[in-house]
Amino acid sequence: MKKLLVAVLVISGVIFGFSALKVGFLYIGPVGDFGWTYAHDLGRQYLEDHVSGVMTTYIENVPDSIESYRYIEDLVKKGYKVIFTTSFGYMDATEQAAKKYPDVYFFHCSGYKYNDTNFTAYFGRIYQPSFLAGIMAGLMTKSNIIGYVAPIPIPEVIRITNAFALGVKLVNPKAKVHVVWTHSWFDPAQEKEAAKSLIDVGADVIAQQTDSAAPVQTAEENGVYSIGYNSDMAVFGPSFYLGAPIWNWGAYYVKVVKEIMAGKYKAGFYWGGMDEDVVRLAMSDNVPDKVKAVVKAFEKIIKERKFDPFTGPIYNQEGKLMVKEGERMSDKDLLSMNWFVDNIVGTIPKASH
Repeated sequence: MKKLLVAVLVISGVIFGFSALKVGFLYIGPVGDFGWTYAHDLGRQYLEDHVSGVMTTYIENVPDSIESYRYIEDLVKKGYKVIFTTSFGYMDATEQAAKKYPDVYFFHCSGYKYNDTNFTAYFGRIYQPSFLAGIMAGLMTKSNIIGYVAPIPIPEVIRITNAFALGVKLVNPKAKVHVVWTHSWFDPAQEKEAAKSLIDVGADVIAQQTDSAAPVQTAEENGVYSIGYNSDMAVFGPSFYLGAPIWNWGAYYVKVVKEIMAGKYKAGFYWGGMDEDVVRLAMSDNVPDKVKAVVKAFEKIIKERKFDPFTGPIYNQEGKLMVKEGERMSDKDLLSMNWFVDNIVGTIPKASH
């Protein structure tokens, strides 16, 4: 019904001089990846369904580099006044476009550059549900070897991996998180190979931060537990899937677009957490009730802001105290994180960005 209303508004614009607000999205992968891009596109659809007078479009498989500028500019020239660029590598191109087109609102996901007029950096504290996923993994493993398929070695990925490992350590100090890098956000073949290599060394839980469901499928095929990422991947692991840290971008997209339409939006930096429902933890029926109870207890105090996963003491792989007991890491330190916590096996290669 909402989509019909939007269509009517667009037609009315031709007749009466009104027009729908055109909102564009740039995606690094295909909308059917069941991962990062899929989650953003669910948010786009939610926006269309919940805000009248909005028309959206998207472009898939946009290069994760400054080359994305030509796609952004194409949307601007077609009349799109709000543009969401949804991958880290689009940051510099988005900044460039924001300077050139001050009457267009630009939103860049996962980066750190922004201004106070028309360029916003936005992200969610996905490390919070990732910490909860680590608790699940730590309680479910029997081998104490937990595999983790990681994509690109940037602070975002390192931070989320560390949160997961801290969740594991909280409930199972004997367990280790073994990290294998794919050096790609979306590469199902590489992700499958990485997951299989981890299973071969004894991992009985496979977690991931990559975009496809290949690690979940590989774990299912090999009879080991899996934890997905970005969206609920339960359909790919009916017997062994435990859950996933997932995005709920629709809540944010509706909020900011409504503010823009009302003339009340202020650009800047946004980093929302579980308390704002931008990020969530999905849990499947394969998770035992006792494990769910522990996870839910920590979920509650995180939402109430009574607990943060990055509360000390926290040590790095060399045994150096990085966060003192009782202290919480600052957002500045979280956003520039370049070290692994002490229960991770694996190194951080030089970033490709």
